[in-house]
Amino acid sequence: MASPKLLPPPSPLQRLSTFKDNKTLAPSSPSPPLHQPSSATSTSTSSPLDSFSADPTFSAFLSPSFDSAAFSSRALASGSAAAVAETLQDGIRRLDHALRAEVTLRHPDLLRHLSSLSSASSALSSLRSSVSSLQSSVHRARSGVSDPRSAVRSASLRLSNLRSAADLLHASSKHIRLCKKLRDLSEKGRPDDLATMASIHREIVSIHGDHDLEGINAVDAEMAWVAETGERIRAEAMKAVDRGLDPDALDQSHLSRGLQVFYNLGELGPTVDLLVSRFRSLGVKSVGSALDLKAVSSGGGGGPGGGHRSGTPQIGGGGRAKEGLWSRLGNCMDQICSAMKAMWHLQRVLSKQRDATTHVLFLDEVWQEGDPLLTERVWEAIVKSFASQMKSAFTASSFVKEVFTLGYPKLFSQIENLLERISRETDVKGVLPALASEGKEQMVAAIDPFQTAFLTLCLSRLSDLVNNVFPMSGRSVPSKDQISRIVFRIEEEIEAVKPHGHLTLLVLHEIGKALILLAERAEYQISTGPEAKQVTGTATPQQLKNFSLCHHLQEIHTRLISMTSTLPSIASEVLSPSLGTIYGVACDSIASLFQEMLNRLETCILQIHEQDFGLNSSIDANNTSTYMDELQRCAVHFRAEFLSKLLPSAAHKEIICTQLVRRMASRVLTLFIRHAALVRPLSEAGKLRLARDMAELELAVGQNLFPVEQLGGPYRALRAFRPIIFLETAQLDRSPLLKELPPSVVLHHLYSRGPEELQSPWQKNQVTLLSYSLWLDKQREDQIWRGIRVTLDDYAAKVKVREEELSPVYYIMLRIGSSFVENTSALQTSQ
Repeated sequence: MASPKLLPPPSPLQRLSTFKDNKTLAPSSPSPPLHQPSSATSTSTSSPLDSFSADPTFSAFLSPSFDSAAFSSRALASGSAAAVAETLQDGIRRLDHALRAEVTLRHPDLLRHLSSLSSASSALSSLRSSVSSLQSSVHRARSGVSDPRSAVRSASLRLSNLRSAADLLHASSKHIRLCKKLRDLSEKGRPDDLATMASIHREIVSIHGDHDLEGINAVDAEMAWVAETGERIRAEAMKAVDRGLDPDALDQSHLSRGLQVFYNLGELGPTVDLLVSRFRSLGVKSVGSALDLKAVSSGGGGGPGGGHRSGTPQIGGGGRAKEGLWSRLGNCMDQICSAMKAMWHLQRVLSKQRDATTHVLFLDEVWQEGDPLLTERVWEAIVKSFASQMKSAFTASSFVKEVFTLGYPKLFSQIENLLERISRETDVKGVLPALASEGKEQMVAAIDPFQTAFLTLCLSRLSDLVNNVFPMSGRSVPSKDQISRIVFRIEEEIEAVKPHGHLTLLVLHEIGKALILLAERAEYQISTGPEAKQVTGTATPQQLKNFSLCHHLQEIHTRLISMTSTLPSIASEVLSPSLGTIYGVACDSIASLFQEMLNRLETCILQIHEQDFGLNSSIDANNTSTYMDELQRCAVHFRAEFLSKLLPSAAHKEIICTQLVRRMASRVLTLFIRHAALVRPLSEAGKLRLARDMAELELAVGQNLFPVEQLGGPYRALRAFRPIIFLETAQLDRSPLLKELPPSVVLHHLYSRGPEELQSPWQKNQVTLLSYSLWLDKQREDQIWRGIRVTLDDYAAKVKVREEELSPVYYIMLRIGSSFVENTSALQTSQ
């Protein structure tokens, strides 16, 4: 035990200060003092320390950090050392006096404490002898325990050394034995033993490292050969892996054997990472070589010749550079496909193969849940490099930009073929494919700049052609050859991308924009005004111009409809809005003319009400009515002057004008049946004249407007109405011919068979027949029936007032109207 550090004895003033502090802070003695001074004496007697604390000379002695040498130096330096010494002597005297007074004051207490110290000294002497005896016993116990402890420690050390030596001997023996076994297998040189050799090699290296066999001669003599054998094992295993990953073979057995060797060596993870890095570098390098601007500028040959770094080939070398660029890009696609197939095959084998001993799945050794797959790692690097190179080529090389923009369908085809090959050749049931849909989209997105440029160029070519054919400043009608060139250009654009569905839709969108532009330009050239819609004279120049525009637009519409019919339905849907616009402009160019022709024919039909078909008229049933003669003359004129120039020569050919003429002919028949049903009164002779008018109408429409047999419902209604007017009233509501006629036509005809006080709706409402006909165009059959029912109710009310019988026509009209309402309700319920 270290002895306590000796401190210098405190100065007298310091000891006195300490005594004063202890006296002040310490609690009072439990024994009452023998002599207690009076309070007066305590108050009057003041401690010299109080005055010392205020004195500049003595206050320094009260500080715990008092330095006598420093105090002496200051006293000597002041020049009054004698005065200071005298002051100190005076202070000492004062302290002695105060000390003497204090001792006197506390004399009883001091005597009592002295007695206590004597007793403590006697007890301490007794304790000292006991401690000495205890120390002797401890020394004896220590000597008795120390010797066995030393013996145990020495024996333990010898045992540990023996055990270490035994372990080393055992490890060395096993090491040498495994080396001999590895040497025997190596000398046999059988490929099937390669995995076993890898396991033995790994165990040898593990024993050597775990037991620190460095320095043992027998072991060191084998380690150089073991290291050499390990390199040979790795080389043979890598050969098997390379043979298994050959894109032309993809041999699963060789790849499995090689991976098993690396797993036994404990190097499966680093080996797989090395393979991923190799194929990733192969794909990236192939992309870089394909789009190397230096190779492009040298004409594709790669030799000297003053090529430009900007990617522009030398003069006269554009053709060779273009062929070289496409050739290198094709080789790049092949190499990328090979790399992805090899990586997919490696991933496939890793996901199937397990170690025969531990049953550990090889894929779990190299891949963790949430990490990208091996194929994704390689594909991500390839796509990133491809996108970067494509972007660089687009911005840095005008030559590459032009080649890939003009030949974008070919570029897209190569990308599409690459993706299709990878998907097809890695499509194995129960195995993930090499590429997901997101990966394919990333590759296609890499060539988006060229796609945008290609579509812009496509629209520009078509728009320029449309602007040339339909210039804004000109009002002349383009020739048929010019229209054919537009259609031919559109066909070429579609044919160039037809094998690629996605690209075809994009091109069709651009074609649609060009067609909208064409429709706008054509609409701008349509002639309007009275000259464009007159129907009384010969065709005017303005009408002939509109006819030509209509023919041109019909030609474009018909040929494009025929072209899109060979494409998928979605392609037709893309082009449908713009073709609809073309159709609409074509109709607009002649719509006003057709409307005027129809108005003229309707005016002729309305003249039927100026004829007298009643009992008092002298009707010649062998002659047609005057209004029908007028209608026939109009139809012949329309045919000769207008329709012959609009309708195709081939009767089977269906065009826009054919549809307009069909609608006009159907409207003529429908309108005639309506007004023929409104004729009132109608005698038997009038029925004959009306039947002859129907025959003449059928002939006029069929010869001059449209074949009536192809008009469907309106023609069937005309054929049914002729025998209807000759039927007896009692038989009419049971006739099957009613199915071919609207209920309103039959009901209107029945007014001609009823009494005069059964007013027709137009008579009751006091409107003209023209106004009533226009109203009928806007109403449904049930709404027309409600108007007719009002007239029937009004008639019934008048007859009942006179208490007379109702006409049989009244009941027939009620039955027909009620039956129509019931059938309509049943049809709506079933729907």
